[in-house]
Amino acid sequence: MIKKLFTLYKLGRKLAKSDVLNIVSKFKKPPLAITILFQILSFSFSSSGKNNLNENEGEKLSKSLQSMGTTFIKLGQFLVTRPDIIGEELAKQLEGLQDRLPPFSLTEAKAIIKKDLGDETFNSIIDLSEPVAAASIAQVHKAKIDDNGTIKDVAIKILRPDIKKTFNDEIDALMLFAFIIESFIKKTKRLKLMEVVFLLKEITNLEMDLRFEAAAANEYAENTKNDAGFRVPIIYWNFTSENVMTLDWVDGVSIRETEDLQKRNIDTKQIASDIIQHFLRHAVRDGFFHADMHQGNIFIDNNGQIVPIDFGIMGRLDNLSKRFLAEILFGFIQRDYKKVAEVHLVAGLVPKDVPVNDLAQALRSIGEPIFGQSVKDISGGKLLKQLFDVTEKFNMQTQPQLLMLQKTMVVVEGVARKLNPDTNIWDTSKPVLESWLRETKDPINTLNEGLKSTTEVIKRLPDFPEIMDKANQALTFLASGQIPQNSNSFTALNEKKSEMIAFRNQSIIGLLLLVIFGLVVF
Repeated sequence: MIKKLFTLYKLGRKLAKSDVLNIVSKFKKPPLAITILFQILSFSFSSSGKNNLNENEGEKLSKSLQSMGTTFIKLGQFLVTRPDIIGEELAKQLEGLQDRLPPFSLTEAKAIIKKDLGDETFNSIIDLSEPVAAASIAQVHKAKIDDNGTIKDVAIKILRPDIKKTFNDEIDALMLFAFIIESFIKKTKRLKLMEVVFLLKEITNLEMDLRFEAAAANEYAENTKNDAGFRVPIIYWNFTSENVMTLDWVDGVSIRETEDLQKRNIDTKQIASDIIQHFLRHAVRDGFFHADMHQGNIFIDNNGQIVPIDFGIMGRLDNLSKRFLAEILFGFIQRDYKKVAEVHLVAGLVPKDVPVNDLAQALRSIGEPIFGQSVKDISGGKLLKQLFDVTEKFNMQTQPQLLMLQKTMVVVEGVARKLNPDTNIWDTSKPVLESWLRETKDPINTLNEGLKSTTEVIKRLPDFPEIMDKANQALTFLASGQIPQNSNSFTALNEKKSEMIAFRNQSIIGLLLLVIFGLVVF
């Protein structure tokens, strides 16, 4: 615990020097107690004058977090997906956070590969290049491998040296800080700060085992192998380990290079539509989608196929959520607000005593203004955001997996519109949703039948949103999708809380004894 306190002190110094607290206060004023605590922990001397006056607050905050290293970069990226905690404005400003750090040396990279894969496999790697990309957790090299006598061009992703220890030490210190905040400022308990930090730890630790990312890429490839115009790079398992992942090198052009795409006579309008349709298809058909689909992670290969890269962040939807999503979006397209309301009630996402007509009326207030907007202003992601805001008034439970999908959908739509500003989200989405709903007959009826046929589910229907929330927190960050039935994640969190409570109580007792001793002696 003393080590955690010391680490917390060092993190406090980083925060003070970066002026994060002052920047954040422009968006959301922190309680006075937190401000004082930061000052005490960090012995802060503000450096706000060092910031570039030409930068907006969001840029300053993003650069500050980036300068503090892996833990804070990941924290920032995670908080982007939780506007319910930090507020919509701050979440939006953090979207520009860049996960880029200086690379480590080629010598270190070779040492890691050799240690992980062994001499024989290492000797099968030819022409390992200098790093072509470097992020906070790993970097990528281009190379050739001898795969059973066949020479293949590959990308080799390598974890940073000692990154796991550094991250876990810092994240444990942040969890202690979250505990201190929750203990002394009761209003913060609703934010579940410890749970947020713990979930970040779980997610990132899985990201730091490249076998999980490889498993995610492999599952994604199997799901999409018959999708025309879309492919996922092949994983080379013999060249993959906990710290090393090897996959096909993508010969092509990034979609951010619009001029290069035009030179290759690639139809950017068609690509824009295809990206949206593939994303929705993977979400509603497979329940497994790429959750980091920004421009830098999408390439067009020499055959004109869409090729995603970087599978560290994947989203997962259970069957109920898939049906919920498809019916919701298609219901809005059809302007059938009562059916959308019924989906919410049947799925147990709002209390069963909510009048269906009242909910339908609220949903109509979201949908109807959309149809008066221009094509450029219509967004499925923003629609879902408005939906969550409105249904919150009817006590709809937050669904982490749907929040992730909503944020990803906004990114995907933005990517599509950069390729084709006139992309019609509704016209593009409709065939995918319509096809899936037709293939599954009538999901709302199926949903009704499924829920009615299971006595146990009916009995626990009031608790269903909570059950889904807990289950899907794990499903969201588990890239391989193979979470054990006896997962200890939540037990581990409770143990952390118990450990910190014991430390707090011991500290209080120690201070009281010191006071009593002082009174007796003096």
